[in-house]
Amino acid sequence: MINDLVSDSLTRIRNAGMRQLNTTTLVHSKSVEAMVNILVDKSYIESCNVVENGVKKTIKVVLKYDDNGRCVINEMKRVSKPGRRVYKGKEDIKRFKNGYGTIIVSTSHGVLANDKAYELGIGGEVMCTVW
Repeated sequence: MINDLVSDSLTRIRNAGMRQLNTTTLVHSKSVEAMVNILVDKSYIESCNVVENGVKKTIKVVLKYDDNGRCVINEMKRVSKPGRRVYKGKEDIKRFKNGYGTIIVSTSHGVLANDKAYELGIGGEVMCTVW
């Protein structure tokens, strides 16, 4: 049984990128789906779609590579863990890696990227960082 679906999803994407696989499959949850949709919007991954296998749902993720064959994602790091939650205010999530990276934040308005959360003027739990 998987306790932390977000960490498992980040690890699956990271491992698929290191092995230069085209696709990977993630366990579905609403927070994982929202996180993957942010990665698609920020063009870190090519596409994603939810696949229903009877009762269970999975998310099929198509990875994105540059012209040299390297994965577009340099680093994905889980910040807030089940044992230690990390919360940041709107000023602390303004920029990451001088605007080249993205912080994914779980807020009262749903799971958002750092720039969108800053525009709305809200902070929240920092799920992960990507660049």
